[in-house]
Order: sequence, then structure tokens, then C-alpha cells
Amino acid sequence: MTERAKWYVVHTYSGYENKVKTNIEKIIENRNLHDAITDIQVPMNEEIEMKDGKKKITLKKTYPGYVLIKMFMNEETWYVVRNTRGVTGFVGPESKQPVPLSDNEAKAMGIVEKIVSIDFEIGENVKVVTGPLESFVADIREINIEKRKVKVSVNMFGRDTIAELDFDNIEKVD
Repeated sequence: MTERAKWYVVHTYSGYENKVKTNIEKIIENRNLHDAITDIQVPMNEEIEMKDGKKKITLKKTYPGYVLIKMFMNEETWYVVRNTRGVTGFVGPESKQPVPLSDNEAKAMGIVEKIVSIDFEIGENVKVVTGPLESFVADIREINIEKRKVKVSVNMFGRDTIAELDFDNIEKVD
């Protein structure tokens, strides 16, 4: 069985939850950590308020002061998250490795997993619809559902070139 990313809870300064999320997303982009940190969420609830006799729907943080991060825990990801501005630490015993949420805890906290359904398989030809390989036909070599990526082989200039693409970058060839 392959290792899968787990959910961790990070404590932040109050009111900094969205800023922390944005900062970590920038770090993921800059350090190319898409494969290591796969999702960041600040769970929200809709609340209906009455103001001047009118209903107003507002989003309130379910867990103020906390951000949920789905990641593969290692030295680099721990360091990056722990040293992000606004983060005060991982929830759990400080002296040890942070403790991931169990699947039941994650579900109870209202974590919304991105549901992925794909209608292609390894060996199938797909068309690249965005990016530098746009309009090329590619052969699927690997599918990683958790990371929402495929490895494809594209024939360019008479040579096969391997590329990693997001699910959104490809579509079935009819």
C-alpha cells in the first residue's frame, strides 16, 4: 500500500487563517511542493443573520485560529509550514512529530475532500487542452488520483517526451 497524504491541524494567530493559507500556497508554488502539500482548508459555516429586517448570509470560520493541511509529513514540509508567518505550531505534542487526524476526525471536522472521478485509464490517448503542449495527443502512462495528475507521453519531433499534467489539462479523445 502506498503512503497517502494525511490531514494535520495548524494553530495560527487569530484572524490570520486565510493569510496563512495564502502564504503556504505561495510557498508551495515557489518551492514546487505540490506533491508534498496537497490541500489547505479553512473550514467555514454559513450563518444567517438578521439585519434591518433582512436576511444576510455570512461565512464564519468553523475553527477560528486553525488551518487544516493535507500533506506528506517530512522535514521540509514540517519546516515550511512551521515557519510560515502567522503559524504558531502544529496541534499535538510539541516535542514529537505532529499527529495527523484520523479519517473519522477529519470527517467530523467537516473537511471536504475533493471528489475525483476520472473517465480515462493507463494506455489511453488523451488530448492536452491547456499549457505548452496544448492540442497534442498524449498517451497516459501513470494516474495519480490523490494528486490529481497524470504522467503522459507526448510525441514531439519524433521523440517521446514524458510530461506531468493536471486532470484539468486533458480530455478524452473521441
